[in-house]
Amino acid sequence: MANKSLPHPLRVAIDGRTAAGKTTIADELVAPLQRLGRHVIWVEIDDFHQPLAVRRGRPDAPPFQPYYLDSYDLSAIRRELLLPLGPDGNRRYRRATFDSLRGTPIDEPHLMAPVDAVVLVDGVFLFRPDLDDLWDLRIFIDVEAEDSLDRGPQRDVTWVGSVEAAEAKYHSTYIPGEDHYDAVVNPQLRADVVVDNRDVANPRLSIRP
Repeated sequence: MANKSLPHPLRVAIDGRTAAGKTTIADELVAPLQRLGRHVIWVEIDDFHQPLAVRRGRPDAPPFQPYYLDSYDLSAIRRELLLPLGPDGNRRYRRATFDSLRGTPIDEPHLMAPVDAVVLVDGVFLFRPDLDDLWDLRIFIDVEAEDSLDRGPQRDVTWVGSVEAAEAKYHSTYIPGEDHYDAVVNPQLRADVVVDNRDVANPRLSIRP
């Protein structure tokens, strides 16, 4: 990754199910890349959420449909982050546009990326057709739905309220939405790098030509 030379920042997508380990792996990549002399920009796609009114704009749909279709402001992700950092961009980007916990827009100033920066973007649904053409490298963190359910609810208790409520969210929304994404996009086959993270103590790396 660090040796990949482009005339613009290297845009790296780190995709996978909820609680697959995307953020942990992104965090573990930062220091080694910096030691190699690369400037690292780390962005979490959750900072580009849509407002709650948009995410709840399909009241008659099963919960997984708005989760996949309406969770993220795809236009803002393209306009404020990925296009400016691409081959025809001016390298002026924003790391976030919306605070979903407070339900308020984030009006942070644009930043300037060095031309040799590595941009790590972690989140769900990153290889969807709306975004897939704008990545220079795709990493997929591969786990089963059961792994997501085992790991995620305990983590999410602080904002959901209880393990039971979190588990219900996984059953009604996250797992069906991510199953749908797997079926229509097949993200594992689109990835340049696959990390089998079913056993977090012993992840296995596969690199595709």
